[in-house]
Amino acid sequence: MTFIPRTLWTLCLALLLAGLTPSISTGQPAPAQPAPAQTAPASTVAPNSTAPPAQPASSQAYSLPPDKLAKAKALSRISLTLEIVGSLWGLAFLWLLLSLRWAARLAAWAERLLRRRWMQGLLFFAIYLVIGALADLPLDMIGHAVSRHYGISVQGWPSWFGDLGKGMALTLLFGTPILLFFNWLVRVSPRRYWIWIWMISLPLILLSIFAEPLIIDPLFNKFEPLTKTHAALVARLEQVVARTGTKIPPERMFLMKASEKSNGLNAYVTGIGATKRFVMWDTATDRLPDDEVLFVFGHESGHYVLNHIPKQLAGTMTGSFFILWACAGFAGWLARRYSDRWQLGSANETAPLASRQGFLVLLFTLSVAGIFLQPAASTFSRHFEHEADIYGQEAIHGLVADPQKTVVSAFNHLGEAWLEDPNPSAFVEFWTYNHPSVQHRANFALHYDPWANGGHGKFFAK
Repeated sequence: MTFIPRTLWTLCLALLLAGLTPSISTGQPAPAQPAPAQTAPASTVAPNSTAPPAQPASSQAYSLPPDKLAKAKALSRISLTLEIVGSLWGLAFLWLLLSLRWAARLAAWAERLLRRRWMQGLLFFAIYLVIGALADLPLDMIGHAVSRHYGISVQGWPSWFGDLGKGMALTLLFGTPILLFFNWLVRVSPRRYWIWIWMISLPLILLSIFAEPLIIDPLFNKFEPLTKTHAALVARLEQVVARTGTKIPPERMFLMKASEKSNGLNAYVTGIGATKRFVMWDTATDRLPDDEVLFVFGHESGHYVLNHIPKQLAGTMTGSFFILWACAGFAGWLARRYSDRWQLGSANETAPLASRQGFLVLLFTLSVAGIFLQPAASTFSRHFEHEADIYGQEAIHGLVADPQKTVVSAFNHLGEAWLEDPNPSAFVEFWTYNHPSVQHRANFALHYDPWANGGHGKFFAK
């Protein structure tokens, strides 16, 4: 259940603050896990009158049978390797563009080809984005192949390349003018450009959240009203709506045809204001009990009720202010030091960074910051997810027979669907997981009963 998925169209900030903003979701397993294109795995979901088979006996709240456990551990190692290699390759790619003077040659070629400065910039950044996507393609393909091999993705290669093409088109449509605009800010305000970029980021983020369910999501997946095929489930979800006070009417509850691309289980809330909606994957509605869906919906409702959106935005904007300030200083130093070697422009204080190829130095420093600040972003996100877990479990108290059993079962089905390792490395979880591990979530749910002995919940009195 991804609350604000990271998709290519969010280049308004992703290109400059990549990896610095935590993702508010609800049940995503290991973040390094290969997932279907344009979607993010998340928490269990679903309604069905037939309950899935029980998990094998274990002293842990979340466990896998031996065959799936072996696959989960192998998948975890592969996914972590791909994530590490991908991060390092991203830095190496930018460094090679600069140190081998490919960026300088591209800028010179654009200037020879076109007369107008803004057209030169559009061409430069468009080609930069294309070659960047091509550089990432081998790792992306390996990730998809791994996902198919382990039975998580069922998306064929033609469809996968189609989604890749759509993502690239959106990247060029939105990313190219945004990079050109930010580069212009560096040129016209060489000392304070980072403040202007910071100020512009918030409205761009809000616009992207608002537009996602209306413009972007339908390009990659098919949606239909949940009431069309699951009217009884919608009626039960309205009980949670009444209890939590969330304003998500039936007309804003949708079913996504995820089974065309994935075997994973997922549900999420997306949008803001008039576009806010609840989305459930059809894989979940086909395979899990209604009680577990109520928990998932309660979890998602918690993100809104507990103001996780404004809190995330406030944290992101506060952190990005200092990050942009520090990266601007570091990028300026790099540009001055290597101006001649990288052919960035004149050797004065500001001109090298203001050039098109010099602007890539800023992207490089932001990428470095993104890697080292990932633990902070992950910790921020895990806190929200844990709060939403508590809220969701309390929200279904009195609506299901046994909230603890329901939630533990939900997490087991989630972990099994995405083959999450029941015992991930504590360091890897700290550094990369934007959700608590399924094991931690299930163990907490198993022992969380605030109403025992006449007590009351953290968010609900009864």
